[in-house]
Amino acid sequence: MEILAFGVQADEKPLIEKAFAAHHDVRCLDVFLTEDTAPIAAGYEIISTSVNADLGNRVLQTLAAGGTQMIAQRSTGFNNIDLQVAERLGFTVARVSYYSPYSVAEFAWTLAMAVNRRIVRASNRTRDFDFRLDGLMGRDLRGRTVGVLGTGKIGEAFTRIAHGFGMKLLGWDITQNPACVELGMKYVEKGRLFAEADLISLHVPLLPATHHIIGADALRMMKDDAILVNSSRGGLIDTEALVREVRAGRFAGVGLDVYEAEAGLFFLDKSLQVVEDDTLARLVTFPNVVVTSHQAYYTRDAVGQIIDTTVQNVLDYREGRRGENVLVPAAPAPAPAP
Repeated sequence: MEILAFGVQADEKPLIEKAFAAHHDVRCLDVFLTEDTAPIAAGYEIISTSVNADLGNRVLQTLAAGGTQMIAQRSTGFNNIDLQVAERLGFTVARVSYYSPYSVAEFAWTLAMAVNRRIVRASNRTRDFDFRLDGLMGRDLRGRTVGVLGTGKIGEAFTRIAHGFGMKLLGWDITQNPACVELGMKYVEKGRLFAEADLISLHVPLLPATHHIIGADALRMMKDDAILVNSSRGGLIDTEALVREVRAGRFAGVGLDVYEAEAGLFFLDKSLQVVEDDTLARLVTFPNVVVTSHQAYYTRDAVGQIIDTTVQNVLDYREGRRGENVLVPAAPAPAPAP
């Protein structure tokens, strides 16, 4: 059996091919799953998709008509999948429920330090042999307050690094993480976290309840010189509201590895095209904003774990097992007629 993998990056391809080699053939495509590319999957029982795949109603209908029965998503998030439609159409849908939390936590800190110490601006200057320090002043983080929204595995890893910096720890989540409490974290209401934190980092999943959890009101509560970092999902932040606040001169720095309208942009080369997204175009012009292309997870360790789990999800499906990563199980076979 051959498996079709959409949205495979060049660095990922040899890893995916090697991981599947002992089990199944795999065809890797660099194009992402969309309404336009979905017909390519015709005849493939199993496909694998990336985080920016379109798995809405129309795409799922096309996949079902082409004979696809199993979707193995290579990510933890699944907000791009219409699970109700997938269940109705009889798909088995699996995700990667766990991979190295350190990859994302470390990258979130990379963004925080980059905007705090003006690393991008400094690097661009020195390429032109401009070695002035004007406009490059940052601040010590030791003794300042960090606010962590979401204290699961990634939030905990981020908190451990913050503890190493000697920061005061504030957290918000629907349940408290004992490991974070042991580090000295104090759980508070969101409003207090927004008002008191010098650095705020987002580590919650994108759900209806968390969509635009950082909206206009939340942004106005934050300190004028706060640092805001999002390495989770773009839809957690109301980007237009953020642009208004940054344009008004607020925030010492903003680090974004994700963007709510990133589908169709991120992971692609748009350098020779006119990007029509005015909000993103405005964001990248601000000197205190750093935008990266959803790469927080992109380490050899994390990607290797993602691929290994994806292979296991496929094997579980083929062997009739329902693993812990299954979001939608296949519809049970109808009982034989009496």
